[in-house]
Amino acid sequence: MELKKNVKNENGTCELEFAIDAAAFNEAVSKVFKKTASKYKVAGFRPGKAPRNIIEQMYGKDVFTYDAINELFPANYEAAVREAGIDPVDRPEVDIVSADAENGVVLKAIVTVKPEVALGEYKGLKAEKTVHTVEAATVDAEIDRMRERNARIYSKEEGNAENGDTAVIDFEGFIDDVAFEGGKGEKYPLELGSGQFIPGFEEQVVGHAVGEEFDVVVPFPADYAAEELAGKTATFKIKLHEVKAKELPAADDEFAKDVSEYDTLAELRASIEKEMKEQLDRQSELEAENQLVDQVVTGMKAEIPECMIRDAIDDMVRDFEYRMESQGLKLENYLQYTQMTMEKFREGFKDQAEKQVKMRLALEKIVALENIEATEEEFEAEISRIAANYKLEAERVKAMIPTAEVKKDLAINKAIDFIKSNATITEVENKKAAE
Repeated sequence: MELKKNVKNENGTCELEFAIDAAAFNEAVSKVFKKTASKYKVAGFRPGKAPRNIIEQMYGKDVFTYDAINELFPANYEAAVREAGIDPVDRPEVDIVSADAENGVVLKAIVTVKPEVALGEYKGLKAEKTVHTVEAATVDAEIDRMRERNARIYSKEEGNAENGDTAVIDFEGFIDDVAFEGGKGEKYPLELGSGQFIPGFEEQVVGHAVGEEFDVVVPFPADYAAEELAGKTATFKIKLHEVKAKELPAADDEFAKDVSEYDTLAELRASIEKEMKEQLDRQSELEAENQLVDQVVTGMKAEIPECMIRDAIDDMVRDFEYRMESQGLKLENYLQYTQMTMEKFREGFKDQAEKQVKMRLALEKIVALENIEATEEEFEAEISRIAANYKLEAERVKAMIPTAEVKKDLAINKAIDFIKSNATITEVENKKAAE
């Protein structure tokens, strides 16, 4: 490969012109002929047995040229990119300048490249980090949630339904004595006080006993999603089959032993408080990092190509689609339920994608300016972390992921650490906790 031209254009693209010598081109044409000759029918010859010159006379002398160029292009384009010292961010537009057996091939590729980035200040920045205090009431609330999860559920033989009970009901809704679609259910477990049903419904079930049949009369909210029901008053025919109540375990040492590795409630509480504090501290650390990185991004100057934002949106859509599928829902169905077009859906990611692209570019610039690199020890530690997360052998992980990209990501993380180590971070008390 010979790089003949390397011109950067004002619109953020780069024009490369590179040559592939005749020997490599002719060898590629021969290989294509051997692989594809059987596709061309020539009278008097069995498939694949017609000479190359006969096929070229019948189908054109360049019949194998384009496939040969397609074979040669990837490796030679990558070599041209390396020699030109550019960083493409999109697929190139390619034209054939010339191609013949005597002179080889000359190709022209126009490609969008990563923009030039000018940074403002990235040293001596300032940020605040909140110092959190975990209140006793917060720990109490978590203990109560644990008690709820470990509650004994039993059927109430006597008494009426109360808030917190689960009422097993049949119901059917009517408007002006006409049943409406979606307003019927059988043996439905409704937790009273949970707000699952429209306002006023659950309150009218409270106080009734097992076996009772009664009416619940409630208005649908004016902004109810089903327009045909919005603002209308409905009468629900109810039959109460069963009332299930919860018996919460006492918050004592025995409870601590049953639900944790600790022998006393005091130890369990201390563990919960410690874990909450660590989680809040991590959150505060991340918030301080975001403050600093946002300042760097605000101070940078760069013309961001649309293709970079488009690709970032593509990644976000794929991630959202994966999470939907993990919950058993397809993206197209989600869009139908939310009455949203794909174009509108993608538009919702645009600001986030633009910020993500700018942040990456800014950090990459700091990596370059400060000569930040990931060490082999850091790379091996990251491979081990990935291998442990996915329960794979480290060597298999290395074979699956590109080393250069992993090291680049590690360097990006070190750039964030560099910004923090050169910043002034002031600790401030969590005012809400203090109050």
